[in-house]
Amino acid sequence: MAFAPKSGCPMCGIVAQGRRSGLDSPLSPVPHSSQHEILWRDDNFTVYRERGSPVSSKGHIIIAFNLHVPSIYTLSSSDLPLLVTVRELGTRLLTSLLPPSSPLLGPQTATPTTHSSTPLQARPSNFRIGFITPPFRDNKIPVTDHLHAHAYILPADQLGWFRSIAYGALAWYDVDDLIAEIRESVSNNRVKSGYANRAAAPIDMVPDAGARAGTANGKETTQSSVASPDIEEGRSTPTPSSSSLSPRPPLSSPSPGGSIPRLQV
Repeated sequence: MAFAPKSGCPMCGIVAQGRRSGLDSPLSPVPHSSQHEILWRDDNFTVYRERGSPVSSKGHIIIAFNLHVPSIYTLSSSDLPLLVTVRELGTRLLTSLLPPSSPLLGPQTATPTTHSSTPLQARPSNFRIGFITPPFRDNKIPVTDHLHAHAYILPADQLGWFRSIAYGALAWYDVDDLIAEIRESVSNNRVKSGYANRAAAPIDMVPDAGARAGTANGKETTQSSVASPDIEEGRSTPTPSSSSLSPRPPLSSPSPGGSIPRLQV
């Protein structure tokens, strides 16, 4: 299996703890101090609250990939829906940590889901969601080979000057910037730059936008995603990344019901 759990990896241990708690649901805090407070678990992610060394007293959560994916550089355009889910989970779970009287708390949001069909409300400016890029790392959470995102509420009043390097401009990769960079790489759209209202870009209403790639002659070059297969959506089991480096052969014929309508001029 590609990206199989790694012996001795702390993140893999936390993912295993979440697996024993059930799927697709917000979980009750774990009472034992030796275990992490798992907030959410689904087929692709395990989210827990960082209580040992948070960077913010208002809330700091870790969104760990369930598979032992080594870094963001392993991801491809086919993983854009996963990154959109990271943004949704981070925003909604941070919102759940705010007191009811907080001015940051907007209209009530739905329970987190990895298959949202509606656009998410704009992320509050005090929410930071992103990745620490190698070779930098948070010395308090020194896991560098198991991909995970950090989401926290500003101000980062417990950060400290040394840890601030990992969360600063030199090492921090905001999830919105990563999504936009990937979308720009597979399209002619200037998604990250040149858009006046980036926080409410229409393209964000389509989580899969930019997830497929191909050439002008009809060859699909989409790489395999690290996401778990979705049986309801008919996704096949992901193949090892080594087999996804070569372009896929062109489709011989359109699938039933999926033909492209002819345009008449």
